Amino acid sequence: MKKTALLLLSFIMMSCSTSQNKSTTSSQGTPKVFANSITATELKENLYMYASDEFEGRKTGEPGQKKAVEFIKKYYIDNGIPSPISEGDYFQEIPASFFNGGIKDSENVLAFIKGSEKPDEIIVISAHLDHIGISGNDINNGADDDGSGTVAILEIAEAFKQAADNGQSPKRSILFLHVTGEEIGLYGSLYYTDVDPVFPLENTVANLNIDMIGRVDPKHEDSRNYVYLIGSDKLSQELHDVSEAVNKAFINLEFDYTYNDDNDPNRFYYRSDHYNFAKNNIPVIFYFNGTHADYHRPTDTPDKIEYDLLETRTRLIFHTAWELANREERIKLD
Repeated sequence: MKKTALLLLSFIMMSCSTSQNKSTTSSQGTPKVFANSITATELKENLYMYASDEFEGRKTGEPGQKKAVEFIKKYYIDNGIPSPISEGDYFQEIPASFFNGGIKDSENVLAFIKGSEKPDEIIVISAHLDHIGISGNDINNGADDDGSGTVAILEIAEAFKQAADNGQSPKRSILFLHVTGEEIGLYGSLYYTDVDPVFPLENTVANLNIDMIGRVDPKHEDSRNYVYLIGSDKLSQELHDVSEAVNKAFINLEFDYTYNDDNDPNRFYYRSDHYNFAKNNIPVIFYFNGTHADYHRPTDTPDKIEYDLLETRTRLIFHTAWELANREERIKLD
């Protein structure tokens, strides 16, 4: 296993070097340049809006959640990133009848960059757009959960768009999937995978799911350069090895696999949107910073986010998606 990881690391480093050698007059062709377009400044600007009181905690089906999906849609329109549904239509409508407990109709938000060589093979990058709304008189802003994942996807999408505009479109297609109803039972991702997969699941190569990547948990207060990874080796050892090699080549975060243990009492593997892809035999990675005292509380606010870390983790996910999208063969399911 270690030998395989080392070989993958060597291959990725060589690929990066080759890309740089091809760009003798410009560095525009290297993934690192596009990754560097992901900045703490832009993440902070977007998150202060997305996790503001104006969005009323983004409870599924409620007015604040409707404002949230309009914010996401406008971002994609402003950056010239199209929808895979139809021109100008970024919403996958989910009827109220799909939800339990009197939840009103809601929507996933989808954007898309078409692959240049293998457009029918899809990499899905997901995060949930909803949160838990208002408790009494207090708005639960959900800056980390999952405002951090939402704005990370927006920045990743912008980086891929810049690459495409510079003649470096990914070989495989990238679907940017913002799902609703996660907090009440993973409804948005369930609707996408089990009711209306816009792209056939058999053509979906992997799902990279982002749910809380803007904070540091108590365990890592003295070693903040980390992220928890969950699920990377559950269905594809190759995905796990690629993930490790990409991290060593570009970012060098500490990967903490504590919650990847099959006997983890928290059962986080089953508690975010990647699971609806995993149960359909699609390899997944769930990126997570762990819980903290502000989890599901009104104190989960944008001022608590560690934006330099959010930047680093978002760049890691971009690099991983870039490698998965551009390698010659799709990763193999064990």
